[in-house]
Amino acid sequence: MEEIGIGIIGSGFMGRTNAETVAKYLPSARLIAVAGGSRASQLAADYNVDCEPNVQALVERSDVNAVFISTPHNEHARQTIAAAEAGKHILLDKPMAVSLEECDRILAATHQANVNLMIMFGQRFRLVNREAYRLIQEGAIGRITAIETCGLHTGGLASLPPWQSLPENLGTLFAHGVHNIDQVRWFTGDEVATVAARIHREAPSGNEVSTMAVLSLRGGAMATVWVSWAIPSPGFPHTDFSTRVVGDAGLLDLDAYGTLRLGRNGNWTVVAEQKPIDFKGKGMLDAVRMEAYAAQGQEFLNSIREHRKPAVTGEDGRAAVEVALAAYESSDTQRTVILE
Repeated sequence: MEEIGIGIIGSGFMGRTNAETVAKYLPSARLIAVAGGSRASQLAADYNVDCEPNVQALVERSDVNAVFISTPHNEHARQTIAAAEAGKHILLDKPMAVSLEECDRILAATHQANVNLMIMFGQRFRLVNREAYRLIQEGAIGRITAIETCGLHTGGLASLPPWQSLPENLGTLFAHGVHNIDQVRWFTGDEVATVAARIHREAPSGNEVSTMAVLSLRGGAMATVWVSWAIPSPGFPHTDFSTRVVGDAGLLDLDAYGTLRLGRNGNWTVVAEQKPIDFKGKGMLDAVRMEAYAAQGQEFLNSIREHRKPAVTGEDGRAAVEVALAAYESSDTQRTVILE
């Protein structure tokens, strides 16, 4: 198959990440054009590709076979459906959409058009997480009984893009904690049955700054998800994305940006370790950071060429949205939410 032509929708932090991924790490793809966002023209110029005036113009191009979409959450449904109706395969940033109704519309449109839809749960492609999943699949810790996963950050909401605090984009659990929710489903291979959550909101804006959720899974395991931007400096070490997994025959202790340790028979063993990302020196496009995006992008392209579902499906995206929305409902009602 010839090179797959890629269009980038969105020109912010992740738009640039996507452009770098295609241009530098996916030799079987070619970056064609960029659209969407105030920085689109500059991003297109930096990668010497066309800048389209709007998303519709980009998806109507005959030389664009697939699109990478990284835009504010409330724009996902409209843009993804437009791409599907134009016959383009789609790699869509998390969260999939801002409601289950929008998720279902996306799924219907992509199924109708017979195009591939993959959700950007990039944590699945980080070395430490991949190795943890491999150990789980091999039975190294037995049956999972409990998971504790967190993303704890200093700097407050000011450290995040302002659009993430707009009401239409819902909040930080929705923007970031869906990675943790997806990890629980991925590691266990199970679906969430109930959600009980509490949310702390920033005064006076009312924006979500910290959320704790307790999940029960259909197979009997339990999990906690804690996502916060309300941690005082210096913060807790190794908690940007960390997880502890309890099995009936062993333990996993992982830092997605550091070390994976396996606990078994009374001893800890280091199984894998990711090199540190040099944000201060090499910046956001450090090759270490880009490894996961390269692997994610390659899986997306492989799924297109092999005429199969990608490793992360639209159904996975919908499931994470459902749990996150249930957490908000639980906090608002002070009740445990039961998922059907």
